Order: sequence, then structure tokens, then C-alpha cells
Amino acid sequence: MKVGVLALQGDVPEHLAALRPLLRRSEIVVVRGPSDLDSVGALCMPGGESTTIARLIEQSGLWAPLAERLAEGFPVLATCAGLILLARELAPGASGKDPSTFGVLDVRVRRNDYGAQRESCEVPVSVEGMEGPPFPGVFIRSPRILAVGPQAVPIAWREGEVVGVRAGGLWGLTFHPELARDPRVHRLFLASIGRRA
Repeated sequence: MKVGVLALQGDVPEHLAALRPLLRRSEIVVVRGPSDLDSVGALCMPGGESTTIARLIEQSGLWAPLAERLAEGFPVLATCAGLILLARELAPGASGKDPSTFGVLDVRVRRNDYGAQRESCEVPVSVEGMEGPPFPGVFIRSPRILAVGPQAVPIAWREGEVVGVRAGGLWGLTFHPELARDPRVHRLFLASIGRRA
């Protein structure tokens, strides 16, 4: 099975770099259009600017085929902006310009809720099933998970606060594992979809 990285905006090179030690080069696909999406069995949705990514998904013709795949249980590792785009509900933010979402991950989130760019930080995150020390969670203008519905389960915590959830093959994280130079989150995701890394 090939794994794609949604390559429209955001932390695309960083996700590609995180996957390279875990997969063969031929198993990693840069996804920019529907034909790319057709060739993959799982997807990484990177952090970036959620309204821009949503607009580019629509413009590229990916919205409808991605929505269809998600409805069928398509596995996705969604980080930061990716989590926003999968969320069932967005709480109103200060800007009032929240993007459309796919509504498939049973969480309520608020964009940029950890503060402005200057509030960005790296803090220890505990991740379910992860061995070794806490994961170095990188938070950059991150969304906050305000509520987790019955169709999702928490899988990551920052000082007791939920910062990651899972629903079947969907993983939504408020932080950026692709920026940590630590492959353990990507490895866990791949293992959860039956890929040995």
C-alpha cells in the first residue's frame, strides 16, 4: 500500500521527510489531484493554513473524491490544520473566517487556540502505545480540542489535556509530529493501518 502526503500547502516536505526512513521511496506519493489520491491507501494531511488548504482542496478537484474516501474509512494522519479540516465541528474563532470541514472526526475544535505565533512551543506529549520518553510535541498556532464525541477516543495528552484523537483509521493531532525529527508518531500510524515501518 502506498501512503500519500497532501501537497497543496503547509508542512509537506516535513511529512515526506518523516516518512522516508519508514517506507520505500516508491511507496510515498505526493498528492496534488484526484489521480494521485486514487493511487494511495492512506494519507497524511499536513499542518499549514487551514482556510488556504481547504480552498486548494476544492480548486484541485480533491474535495469530492477525498470526502468519498473518508466516508469509506480511508486512513488519515491529520496534523494541526489537517485536524481542523476533518473535525465534526469548529467553535467560532476570533477571525470568523473558519474553513469548511469534512466533518468526519467526532471532535469540536477551535483554530489557533494556543495563541499567536510567538506562543509556539515544544512540550512533552504522551501518546498511547508509544514506548520510550514522551514525544516532543511542537505546537504552532495550534487548534485546541474542546470536546471529544463518542465516535472518537483520545490518544495523546499534553499535561492532561487531550491533544490527539483517533476514530478507526483517522488520527487527528493538534501538534506537528512532522517537525519533531522523531519518527514514532508516523511509525505508530503506519502500524495501525497494517504497514510495518
